[in-house]
Amino acid sequence: MELRDTVRRRRMVRRFDPARPVPAEVVDDLVALAVRAPSAGFSQGWDFLVLLDEADRRAFWDASDDGRPADAWRRGVEAAPALVLCLSHPDAYLDRYALPDKGWTDRSPDRWPVPYWDTDTAMAAMVLLLGAEDAGLGALFFGVPGEHHDAVRGALDIPDDRRVVGVVALGHEAERVGGSSRTRRRRPLADVLHHGRFGVSRRRAEPSL
Repeated sequence: MELRDTVRRRRMVRRFDPARPVPAEVVDDLVALAVRAPSAGFSQGWDFLVLLDEADRRAFWDASDDGRPADAWRRGVEAAPALVLCLSHPDAYLDRYALPDKGWTDRSPDRWPVPYWDTDTAMAAMVLLLGAEDAGLGALFFGVPGEHHDAVRGALDIPDDRRVVGVVALGHEAERVGGSSRTRRRRPLADVLHHGRFGVSRRRAEPSL
């Protein structure tokens, strides 16, 4: 599939078929593709925790449970046969940028107004989503509520120095359901593309000589 076609076809899937597993080697191949994403200073401060066994996935869902009855979204996503937790590692960046070629020996997070450890991990997750589309799989990126991060780390032996950026659910789509894209339209390019100065939607014509 051509890249443009993959990007245009990609969508978030919210209903998965639990009877159609995703082989471990396919998930491993998608993660191998994801780590081709860029990272600041080639720090590669990311880890990917794959949950294929039912018991492991149940441990994740139990740890992220808010105690309310499962709604249609959760029931649909819980059916996904594979989950990939996308974890970032801030210390990998602080250590990398303290090396002589960067020289930020104070290792201060204040030097990072944008936390690139999360940004880079999210870019890797996007590559994973595109790889899933290319492989004929459905995928969904979703977040873990902040109040459940500690419980998820504890349930899955994730070190305290890793941040849970998000989770990619993988599987085969069971049912097409609408998401936000059904009620919210994509913003026109003219609204989001600026040239030279914010608010200038197209390049000014060059003056005639």
